[in-house]
Amino acid sequence: MKASSKGLLTQISQFWNMLDDLAENDPERYKNFIEQELKDGKELCADPEPHLCLQTKILKPKEKILFINLCQWKRIPAPQSATHPVPIHVGRPEDFSEASGSYTVIDVAYNPGVLQAAEKDQGIKDQLIKMAIHCIEERLHFTLAHSHRVTSFKIKGNIQRMKENLMGIKTDFAGFKEIMRTEDTLEKIRSSAVSEPNHLPQVLLTKKQASGKGRCLIEEISSSEIQVEVKKPAYELKVVKDQNEKPLKIELKIQLPGINSVSLCELSVSEVDLLIEVSEKYRLYLNLPESVNTETTTAKFVKNKSILFITMPLA
Repeated sequence: MKASSKGLLTQISQFWNMLDDLAENDPERYKNFIEQELKDGKELCADPEPHLCLQTKILKPKEKILFINLCQWKRIPAPQSATHPVPIHVGRPEDFSEASGSYTVIDVAYNPGVLQAAEKDQGIKDQLIKMAIHCIEERLHFTLAHSHRVTSFKIKGNIQRMKENLMGIKTDFAGFKEIMRTEDTLEKIRSSAVSEPNHLPQVLLTKKQASGKGRCLIEEISSSEIQVEVKKPAYELKVVKDQNEKPLKIELKIQLPGINSVSLCELSVSEVDLLIEVSEKYRLYLNLPESVNTETTTAKFVKNKSILFITMPLA
């Protein structure tokens, strides 16, 4: 994405030359390639869709009602075979409050074929739900109640929020995706000149594979694998105490090299944790050592040093 103008022009020229050669020397393969690219592009731009919603409970670090939106998303690859792990993508947790109380929502996405297979077999469905719960616990360091119920509604919250959470971006996503596909497209053109187009494997999930015995059936797909590489920034966290060793506040210093505007930073702080995502480059999720007062929490960005300072007075 940071290629020079000369490098970009070279890529574009290479792109068109390869297409011209393919169209002239093998019109049928050229046609197949274009049709496959249009199909792949449609899938790449596809939005996640709600499938079903689970209600359970977060036990630790703080007890709270949890809704898990199981979604189908074409951008999540299907398992390579019946013996390979099932790819899964877990979105970031979001907290909400209503008159009836507070709760957390987490979106989890599978390939549509995986969920379609689960609808035909309750054993597979139960296993996918267990996978989702396990991945949430592993990734977010939560302890969840393993009892759950399927709600009468397919999604908790609105669909737009779910899309933004799973895609991890609120701006023009289409143009960004086209840029990210350039290298992959060039490689496909090169490959098409010497081999037949690849076919996607079918999803084959039997009761034996769903049991999970003897093999790992979970493959977590992170935002970096679906979009771009997202790094964990360097940071320093300090609990400031008074002269009597009573904790007063938490100070957090985050190094964000290459970031020169606070508008690129998206910060979310709850009483017990913190999440910061920066322009598809950095992501940092922390469980806080003390409960903080979110209303008095402040953040300061030092532009010339690309450092974000966050001060969180304790609750």
